[in-house]
Amino acid sequence: MNKISICVISFISLFMISMSLFFFSLKFLLLDYTIFIEWELLSLNSNSIIMGVLFDWMSLMFMSFVLFISSMVIFYSDQYMEGDLNINRFIMLVLMFVFSMMLLIISPNLISILLGWDGLGLVSYCLVIYYQNIKSYNAGMLTALMNRIGDVMLLIAISWMLNYGSWNYIFYLDFMKNDFYMQIIGLLVMLAAMTKSAQIPFSSWLPAAMAAPTPVSALVHSSTLVTAGIYLLIRFNVILNSNLCLFLLLIASLTMFMAGLGANFEFDLKKIIALSTLSQLGLMMSILSMGNYKLAFFHLLTHALFKALLFMCAGAIIHNLKDMQDIRFMGNLMVHMPLTCMCMNISNLALCGMPFLAGFYSKDLILEIVCMDYINIFIFMLFFISTGLTVCYSFRLCYYSITGDFNFYSFHSLNDEGWIMLKSMLVMLISVIFMGSILSWLIFPTPIMICLPIELKTLALSVSILGAWIGYEVSKFSVSWLSNSLKFYNYVYFFGYMWFMPNISTFSMNYLPLTLSYNLFKNFDQGWNEYFGGQGLYKNMKKTSILIQFIQNNNIKIYLILIVVWLLILMVLMSI
Repeated sequence: MNKISICVISFISLFMISMSLFFFSLKFLLLDYTIFIEWELLSLNSNSIIMGVLFDWMSLMFMSFVLFISSMVIFYSDQYMEGDLNINRFIMLVLMFVFSMMLLIISPNLISILLGWDGLGLVSYCLVIYYQNIKSYNAGMLTALMNRIGDVMLLIAISWMLNYGSWNYIFYLDFMKNDFYMQIIGLLVMLAAMTKSAQIPFSSWLPAAMAAPTPVSALVHSSTLVTAGIYLLIRFNVILNSNLCLFLLLIASLTMFMAGLGANFEFDLKKIIALSTLSQLGLMMSILSMGNYKLAFFHLLTHALFKALLFMCAGAIIHNLKDMQDIRFMGNLMVHMPLTCMCMNISNLALCGMPFLAGFYSKDLILEIVCMDYINIFIFMLFFISTGLTVCYSFRLCYYSITGDFNFYSFHSLNDEGWIMLKSMLVMLISVIFMGSILSWLIFPTPIMICLPIELKTLALSVSILGAWIGYEVSKFSVSWLSNSLKFYNYVYFFGYMWFMPNISTFSMNYLPLTLSYNLFKNFDQGWNEYFGGQGLYKNMKKTSILIQFIQNNNIKIYLILIVVWLLILMVLMSI
């Protein structure tokens, strides 16, 4: 009873707060209203420690979405984690995670942002290593250390803001924009956001963090941890100058392309969805670097909904297939788990930008604005190829898991009877279908003027159809095709392994220190140190003690020899 109660209480309270915050955000949006609260925690001589809170439509809406998804995830966890003895600890960790995100969202102050930022990093480490095995420990360490880089950047930005009178960055945004030296803060914040939102070269931690339980993945990879960097940049969007924006656009577009390509070579269900998150983060970052911060925020919200649903469906499938994540062992799930597959299909179509689902309103608008924007052909090509790749891996996932032959144990029975999980998934499904258009009307009350020729207007749709066809072609599953791909094993390994980024971020970082420490250990600790130290002393003392013991063994020959030697020595001394 206790296990049920903590999940249900958390779910109800988070859901109620979420709904109230959503209605508040609508009121603030309609009235263009902002509340800025400051209270003094401590005043010592002339120094005062001030806690600030910023409530505007953006922070309230984002908080309501985070709490809504968190409430659904906690409700879902009630059944997903039912065999876990430590479910109370799990729910507490999730609540701490959500609280850290809340602190980050409402903070106009760099110090309190750092508290929320570090809280996210610390609790995410605890959640990634929740299943305690070597793989989880490695993934947790990689996640924590990658995110430490961003923490350090924020700390440097905090120290650099000592040039001003306060850490409330919101007061100085216009001034920072025109001050050359304060562009450093823009660079530092951008680097911090790149680590948290896993842009190149900090991408390798995001698929590794899949070692966490699936409900955590649904929360982390939709609305909390990875979106913290995007949200920070949306807040700081004023101070990014043209050079920073150009750099960010290149990095984000490459991340989007790399993740889309990698997902087409991956067979782990959760890692495919993680790489799709990485691709969408690149899309948000790139449109943000073009100056459309509202559009980036809109895609952030819609993406949070369908990605959380996608992870929930993946969790239900993994749960039913006895913790098996390889999509090659799935197939024909539509017959066995119709409701779960329906939810998964709809969230997949939303991810691809299927008209009138949540992803369409933001993604299509982003692509049309890219067509209208003044950018070079390289970035333009990356955008549309990445869109095609998104559809490609989504359809590949559908063909492998939902259709075809059932490739798991023939005697294994599947069903859709996880009612608690299904309820939370169906509520999410309703939001995926309707929230895109609702948010579109709210955030952009006057329609954005798009003026494009018919070729560019239909380019996104045609690229998607082409991607779907390629996805179907590459998912043909037979022995000859599998061995055929071995001819291109080097390319498959390169693209499927995120351009060697996990190797670069782990192996290259530890190779030199580990080699040095090994040589030091072998040559010093187990070499000369042993020879002159412990082992050497031991051998010498052993030899001496054996000799003395031999002498003291009451052997009469030794006594006679010693007497003779003694007499000889006396005679020599007397003759002298």
